[in-house]
Amino acid sequence: MSGKLVGRAAIVTGAGRGIGKAIVERLLAEGAHVAALDLNLEEARGTGATLAIQCNVGDSASVAAAVQQAREAFGRLDVAVANAGIGQAAKDGSEQFYGAMAQRNAELADKGSSEIFVDQLIHMEDEGWADVLAVNLNGTFYLAREFARVMARDGKPGSFVAISSTSAQSGEGSPHYCASKAAVIGLVRQLSRELAPRGLRFNAVAPGPTNTPVMAGIPEEWVASMEKAIPLGRLADPHEVASAVSFLASDDASFVTGSVLTANGGSYFL
Repeated sequence: MSGKLVGRAAIVTGAGRGIGKAIVERLLAEGAHVAALDLNLEEARGTGATLAIQCNVGDSASVAAAVQQAREAFGRLDVAVANAGIGQAAKDGSEQFYGAMAQRNAELADKGSSEIFVDQLIHMEDEGWADVLAVNLNGTFYLAREFARVMARDGKPGSFVAISSTSAQSGEGSPHYCASKAAVIGLVRQLSRELAPRGLRFNAVAPGPTNTPVMAGIPEEWVASMEKAIPLGRLADPHEVASAVSFLASDDASFVTGSVLTANGGSYFL
């Protein structure tokens, strides 16, 4: 078998669909053994991964158990991809936000003006804020920590890739989503310095709007406006993001660490 990752072993969180599934498929195509971690075990199995593990990335014990299971099954680990992420949660003000947006757009179309404010922060409760950060930020930290612990015990180099977002820099999106994705970049940059002596590389990929199931929860007019703002004129395909992850995971990126690789069609420059 030919490929950049032949004989390597990888873990991917949030692997059941969208970008995560595309990453699993790409790493498999590059010759790696891949453990697909997802809260939905059936979706993880549907990726065709070497190993499917049910995992709640917001629970540190669940992440630790999943990483250990993958290490025991493969006899090694080389790559970890922190992809699991959510854009909204219960009690985070999304319902009020989208409702106000629809009302404002209707008034603009009808009268050419509107006094409706499209707010989310003032409607966001603690629970909604915490639930998104639990997945996007805490989940990335838990995976990074367990991966580093395994690699330190094994005394091996490795590559960790976190999925951030163009929203981390542009500020386009919800408060908890933008904050969590910006924090992921800060975490990756700090860990890249701390763990470089162990031969561990930490990088991030920052996709722009991507054609994933998450988009189904966003109003069509907002998705259309996103597409118009992208110089390449379209949303990304998940496999295009997976290609960026594959590069950072491989030896082609052997001197790349602490970097953020954007895959956003030119919509924003980090």
